[in-house]
Amino acid sequence: MIRIAVDLMGGDHGPGVVVPGVAKALERHPDIRFILFGLEAESLPELEKFPALMQASTFVPCEIAVSMDDKPSQALRHGRNRSTMWRAIEAVKTGEADVCVSAGNTGALMAMSRFCLRTMANIDRPAIAAIWPTVRGESIVLDVGATIGADAQQLIDFSMMGAAMARALFEIEKPTVGLLNVGVEEIKGQEEVKEAGRLIREAALPSLDYYGFVEGDDLGKGTVDVVVTEGFVGNVALKTAEGTARQIAGYLRAAMSRTLMARIGYIFAKGAFDLLREKMDPGKVNGGVFLGLNGIVIKSHGGADAEGFAAAVDVGYDMVRNGLKSKIEHDLNLFHTRRATLSAPDEDSSSI
Repeated sequence: MIRIAVDLMGGDHGPGVVVPGVAKALERHPDIRFILFGLEAESLPELEKFPALMQASTFVPCEIAVSMDDKPSQALRHGRNRSTMWRAIEAVKTGEADVCVSAGNTGALMAMSRFCLRTMANIDRPAIAAIWPTVRGESIVLDVGATIGADAQQLIDFSMMGAAMARALFEIEKPTVGLLNVGVEEIKGQEEVKEAGRLIREAALPSLDYYGFVEGDDLGKGTVDVVVTEGFVGNVALKTAEGTARQIAGYLRAAMSRTLMARIGYIFAKGAFDLLREKMDPGKVNGGVFLGLNGIVIKSHGGADAEGFAAAVDVGYDMVRNGLKSKIEHDLNLFHTRRATLSAPDEDSSSI
């Protein structure tokens, strides 16, 4: 039985989208039990439309909801212990739930998650990992916005956490990991990136296959299973990719409606266009994972529809079922043990 805490008030549409999304996830995973946190007047009318969901859930009424434009500090100050978002995160901390899912304000969700759950041992800063569609399938990119700027150790932490997520989500025994850089040559890039690459290579961890440096075009190619960067670059890359997908979709719509022959051609090619639309739909790969915390938190896109929110719940389900947290802890302990061994002075040389 996997227990999932859900913030019903998150996102652009609140319970009107979140509740149907949760119901869809329950259809796919009947072994889920939900703890639903919401404002009673807005949530219960939606829940009553889904009797099976009500039977598999516990509803917890809350006092306030964090809005999408609240500043993180404001949300933390006014929403602590009272908001739907805080209560959902707190359920993970107390052990009532295995994972929290919210489509709410990203900054507020990260601030509350970090304050409530704290970071794991040996983790300085958490990261947000996104599932990225590629020509080969899917890969993981992190950080996409939690940490602006990162030193070598933080990039190493991201690499191990991303690899653990790939093992949990894609069930890959030894994921390939690449550091995003301005070139693939070892002499290129910032010192922090070059130092992180050297240390990962030296550690030779059995849980990941370090590929080396990758460039921006490798994101879409799916060159590696996990692409690691700091949050500023990662967030820009994510927003650029989303914008490019919408731009291409707009071009196609305009081209297909220009002339009568184009409209006729669209009818014959509709199957191919539907496949392309599905591949480019961000909702199909919805669900950013907060990594490095003492608990699992999933961030759904604020504008996701019911199917998109269900996809975010699916990600949380897979992270719990495949032991994401224990995988990260194991890899971190192994890395620090190996690094200590490599940096320890040789007994024979120290006695000379």
